[in-house]
Amino acid sequence: MRFNNAHSPTFTVPEAHIPQNCAKIMSLTTPDKKMSKSDENPGASVSVLDERDVIIKKFKRAVTDSGAEIVYNENEPSKAGINNLLSIYTAVTGKSISEAEKEFDGKGYGDFKLGVGEAVADSFAVIRAEYERINADKTHLEACMKDGAEKAMRISAKTLRKVYKKIGFVDLP
Repeated sequence: MRFNNAHSPTFTVPEAHIPQNCAKIMSLTTPDKKMSKSDENPGASVSVLDERDVIIKKFKRAVTDSGAEIVYNENEPSKAGINNLLSIYTAVTGKSISEAEKEFDGKGYGDFKLGVGEAVADSFAVIRAEYERINADKTHLEACMKDGAEKAMRISAKTLRKVYKKIGFVDLP
């Protein structure tokens, strides 16, 4: 960005697409803190590559309040755990908060946590299966890495020539 501002647009700056309902996923153990893979507590976050039963177990242990009503209320700090789980559930199912509230109306936190854990595990299953399929073929992976490196060199050489020209260096052959 700084180079583009100083010399003219040269580098493409990517724009993130972050759906509003899941822009900030909170910790499963401390729902007032952002979820982080560097958290010392392994139960605080989930990984796409976690096994199904591990994901479900982490959600079953997720911190919630002492109530029983599954309702989203961002103005109530004691509902941070429920709000977080509802946000996660809607992010992986595509349902609205109100649809999720209706789905779990009259059910307890145990059923709700299980439902969220299963939904997350289901949404990660396709990714995990594809990862395992691709990762099992080492020859294909090495060919992809080689092809990618060659393509990156071709593309970066063009950009590097532009950079050299803009800052006054001698052009590369």
